[in-house]
Amino acid sequence: MKLVVGSPGTVGGLLLRTGQCLFSSAAIAVMVSASGFSNYTAFCYLIASMGLQALWSLGLGCLDCYALRMKRDLHNPVLVSLFVVGDWVTATLSLAAACSSVGVTVLFVNDLEFCRLYPQLPCHKYEISIIFAFITWLLIAMSSLVMFCLLASV
Repeated sequence: MKLVVGSPGTVGGLLLRTGQCLFSSAAIAVMVSASGFSNYTAFCYLIASMGLQALWSLGLGCLDCYALRMKRDLHNPVLVSLFVVGDWVTATLSLAAACSSVGVTVLFVNDLEFCRLYPQLPCHKYEISIIFAFITWLLIAMSSLVMFCLLASV
């Protein structure tokens, strides 16, 4: 397998996983700090999806750290295929959660004007959390494409 920037067991891969974990955790933290988020299913789905992403990225980040410290090669076809499936599943879930949450937020802000009528709704926190979720998805998409390229080069 050829060495691709962001592949498992490299510094680039560790940075991608760290970014995914940090941004998904930030999305969770901001959404949880917003009062009343649990009344809306899309926001609860965002929390669940970002939680799964944080755990997946943390696990693979630890594996990258191990590979870097022990100078191990993680380009085993079985491992790479597992990473591809995991990345594509979490990427799909994260994009769906972010899109559904942004749909609810656009409905609140623009269509129904709930944010103007009910100032106690923390719409800005919803928006910030969704931005973090989309940044997380962008990092996952990059990871997924790297893994797919690695799998194709087997």
